Amino acid sequence: MTIKQILAQLGGVFPIDQAVTDDKEPIALPVGSAFVSVKHFGTSAWTITGRLIALDREGSEKTYFVKVAYGETGRIMLHGEFESSKIIYSTMSDFIPEPFGFGRFKIQSPPTYFYLSNFIDMDVTTAPDPGDFCLRLANLHKLSKSPNGKFGFHTLTCDGDRAHVVDWQDSWVVFYRNLFLGVCELDVKRNGSWPEYERAIQQVAWKVIPRLLEPLQSEGRQIKPCIIHGDLWEGNMGIKKETGETVIFDAGSYFAHNELELGHWRCEFTSVFCRKEYTEHYLKYYPAAEPVHEFEDRNRLYSLKGAIKHAAGHPKSDLRKTAYNNMCYLCEKYAPIDGIDKYNPQIDPAIIGVRIIPHIEEDLI
Repeated sequence: MTIKQILAQLGGVFPIDQAVTDDKEPIALPVGSAFVSVKHFGTSAWTITGRLIALDREGSEKTYFVKVAYGETGRIMLHGEFESSKIIYSTMSDFIPEPFGFGRFKIQSPPTYFYLSNFIDMDVTTAPDPGDFCLRLANLHKLSKSPNGKFGFHTLTCDGDRAHVVDWQDSWVVFYRNLFLGVCELDVKRNGSWPEYERAIQQVAWKVIPRLLEPLQSEGRQIKPCIIHGDLWEGNMGIKKETGETVIFDAGSYFAHNELELGHWRCEFTSVFCRKEYTEHYLKYYPAAEPVHEFEDRNRLYSLKGAIKHAAGHPKSDLRKTAYNNMCYLCEKYAPIDGIDKYNPQIDPAIIGVRIIPHIEEDLI
């Protein structure tokens, strides 16, 4: 059942529970707060979102943003966002709404979970200034620090409703291969078998990924595990109306090579960050890793995660074909193999400029 269908069943009533509103045993609201009201606010493909008002211990009105989701998938999504937001907020407190809490409703059925954060009044339609936004993003990547020096995360996080494989790894090759294969496994499960596509997946996983990513951690080179947003496109950022600063939200983070964040911008669900000036500005503040001349091919490789994740969550999406075409390009260049198609630049969105509007065609919102 989609969120739109759930909302129709609720008849306009926002689902709320004592786990959120109880001022005697608060789980998320600051101690001393008194719940006032909650109303629907915004839209989401995977959660119910609202604006919650409470009074603090001095009687001043405070506004919060609340998300509600159902079942085990909902628990993973919202807990992952809470943990991701805590790390980002502790690194750059002005770059993401302050996270206040995550928990489960007291009602037993259906299993219902919530995430509460500070409410920020923001403009979500204006494209951010490339210089300002990319400087802030690069600073987040630079300032963040993996707790154990490895790639990964301490809990599952999601891109949409699809969980990432984020087991800790010393090797970036191993981590990205696991992440990539996890995405592909889910896609095949949801969208069905495609022999040529699956053959390309295996060639990319075991031949292309080592060829392109091993040089990042060889011959004395090192890459730093950075906290990344994990699903960064223009639909997950806004501009604070009060200050004009850019802010991100809906994080599904893990510690990764910072360039993975930019791979998302190659996918056709982006209509703003796909512009060259965003990547160019970012690279001014956080230069491409060595070997620099392979940055574009790494970017194509990193785009596979976002494209295939999108395809897994949106049946019949053309992004599956895009990912396959990009895999064909990478295999042709780095690990030729029979049994797959030739790369076709005439259907490459990065070249022809085709874009989509996420979630609309599937009637998710």
